[in-house]
Amino acid sequence: MSPRYKPAGYTSVSPYLIVDGADATITFLKAAFDAVELRRFPDDAGKLMHAEVRIDDTVLMLADPAPPDWPAVPSYVHLYVPDVDATYRKALAAGGTSVQEPAQKQDADKRGGVRDAGGTTWWIATQVA
Repeated sequence: MSPRYKPAGYTSVSPYLIVDGADATITFLKAAFDAVELRRFPDDAGKLMHAEVRIDDTVLMLADPAPPDWPAVPSYVHLYVPDVDATYRKALAAGGTSVQEPAQKQDADKRGGVRDAGGTTWWIATQVA
C-alpha cells in the first residue's frame, strides 16, 4: 500500500530543474535516457509551469523560468545507468554536448558527462568495480 502523503511510485526526493526550454529538455530526456513523461502543465503562452518525467525509478520535475522569482539555474544531475558508454553516445546523439567522455577514476564508477541545451549537466555512471 502506498503512503498517502505522496503519489504512488514517487520517491521522497525529486530533483526540480528550472531550465531554458523545458519542452526541449523533456525531448532530450526521452531520447537520451528513455524518460517517460508523466505530467505537463503549460501556461496560456505555452511555457511549462510544471512538468514531470520518470527516469528509471526517479521522478524529475522541471519548468521553464518565470522571472524574476524563478530564473533558469544551471544544474548538475548524477544518473546511474546499466551501460555508461552506450548511454553517453545516446545522449550525444540526442543533442547533448560532451563535458567528459566516460572514464573510470578513483572510485568504483565509470562516469562521463553531457550538457543539454537547457544548461543541465548530466553525469552518467555505471558501477564497474
